Amino acid sequence: MFAAERRQLILEMVRANGAVSLRELARVVQTSEVTVRRDVRALEAEGLLDRRHGGAVLPGGFTRESGFPQKSHLATAEKTAIADLAASFVEEGEAIVVGAGTTTQELARRLARVPGLTVVTNSLLVAQALAHANRVEVVMTGGTLRGSNYALVGSGAEQSLHGLRVSRAFLSGSGLTAERGLSTSNMLSASVDRALVQAAAEVVVLADHTKLGTDTMFQTVPTDVITRLVTDEPPAHDDRAATELQALADQGVQIAVAGSSQGADAVPAARQPRPLPGPRRGQHQLPGAGPGAAFRGASALGGEQAAAGAGDRARVADLRRR
Repeated sequence: MFAAERRQLILEMVRANGAVSLRELARVVQTSEVTVRRDVRALEAEGLLDRRHGGAVLPGGFTRESGFPQKSHLATAEKTAIADLAASFVEEGEAIVVGAGTTTQELARRLARVPGLTVVTNSLLVAQALAHANRVEVVMTGGTLRGSNYALVGSGAEQSLHGLRVSRAFLSGSGLTAERGLSTSNMLSASVDRALVQAAAEVVVLADHTKLGTDTMFQTVPTDVITRLVTDEPPAHDDRAATELQALADQGVQIAVAGSSQGADAVPAARQPRPLPGPRRGQHQLPGAGPGAAFRGASALGGEQAAAGAGDRARVADLRRR
């Protein structure tokens, strides 16, 4: 296939799907990812598409957001590995919140095997993945359905989370940088994600390497509120993702790399985070939140979790009655 033919086919695929991974493009045009990356670069120079880590998307800058069908085809193997690792952090009998997204949907499929779990979510896809898990209780927020990502958003969703307290929040987004933290392209989704964060003592972000170094319009979780990032190992050529990982570790975010030979909680030696300073993880507060929204870090939970368990379940039950 000539270069012009390849590029025309690549452009048609991106226009049809909104976003396509380099791996999928290489498979369809039957060439190497290196060649496809060169083609994508040429098409970007003409303004016909935008490059993203690991793929190509329709041009549109900060305001464009791909729908669920397009996102589900990006970095699928990486999302599976991240979900496997993230599920290992969830303990029997916990109460957690899980946000909307393709990676969190993969996580939910694995949570179906955790007995005694209570999952609060605004995602129809997360709820569907857990619907037949007889040992997992699913609590859904209220709100207005946002069809592009099958999530409940708006004031109804946010109000139903008021007063809720759980051990962990698992969230994904459109981009992650050390400077701004997790971000998304939609204002309503960002607002609900912030409410989910306020309900949790720890915040775990699930983001594959294609999200690292990408900044989108609405901030959802500032970097200093993120307890842990679960990600995959960036490719050797992806210097920007590797640099962003190091910057996040330098700010105290615990990095867990799926597929790392050093284990689930291990960070490659070059990316070991600094020891977490006490005040930084002791109290976290989102911009504009009152004193009651302060976060307690993981170190403060220790002996309190057993005593707090009954109270957490009572609040979850109260949310369900609403």
